[in-house]
Amino acid sequence: MTLWTYQEVGHNQDAKKEAKAFNSENVFATPKPERLIERIITLATNPGDLVLDSFLGSGTTATVAHKMGRRWIGIELGEHAKTHCYPRLKQVVDGEQGGISKAVNWQGGGGFKFYTLAPSLLKEDKFGNLVISKEYSPDMLAAAMAKHEGFRYQPHETVFWKQGQSSEMDFIFTTTQFITRHFLDAIAEELKGDESLLVCCLQFEAGLEEAYPNINLRKIPQMLLNRCEFGKDDYSFNIIPSPLDELRPPQDERITPVPEKPAPDHTTPIHDLFNQPEG
Repeated sequence: MTLWTYQEVGHNQDAKKEAKAFNSENVFATPKPERLIERIITLATNPGDLVLDSFLGSGTTATVAHKMGRRWIGIELGEHAKTHCYPRLKQVVDGEQGGISKAVNWQGGGGFKFYTLAPSLLKEDKFGNLVISKEYSPDMLAAAMAKHEGFRYQPHETVFWKQGQSSEMDFIFTTTQFITRHFLDAIAEELKGDESLLVCCLQFEAGLEEAYPNINLRKIPQMLLNRCEFGKDDYSFNIIPSPLDELRPPQDERITPVPEKPAPDHTTPIHDLFNQPEG
């Protein structure tokens, strides 16, 4: 057993002081001292390794990883991602001198990207039908569909239906308009012979599915229903009993050990040259 004393890795009071430095009005309830995280990262990683904290809290793990020359990913569902983690990590990049900064000679530098999870693309209407969320603008919808279908969202400067592409000749177009034959014919005239197009729309005129061999029409949301879970905001873990629990004896019941069987001897004795059996 290894025991780490508070003189070595800090204690809660140290953590509170470190947390107050970047948010004195709303101090995070359960911060960890930077020295403790430094010890763990030192033992578990090397410089340049990737550190993941899927419950970022006040940002201590990302802070220490950044100061120690590790790459990092932090995930946080609560609002303190904006009120605590972001301002803290911004100060780290700027060279703040709290926590382990002096011990590791931290002078600032580097950077990070802050991403916000998009709202659910599909939501239920009052009749229980899945429809496109009103929170999505046309550009957000086009970008989301390109991502879902494996395209790079990159709208063309002049051709409106070239919103993204997966290869030099393969494009995607997303719209909420009703696709008519006349509309599709106009796009087909602009398509070059070696180009192909995926059209994602709410509805289209009957019979257009096979109108052009290089144009594929799909309906939203049907094309997405089997890929993702929509209309759900709570992703808490559902803890269920393990099937092995039924096989375990009650807590006060003693387990009778099974006597071990002697291992079979599969070897054949080999006599040396100077100890041959008689006969």
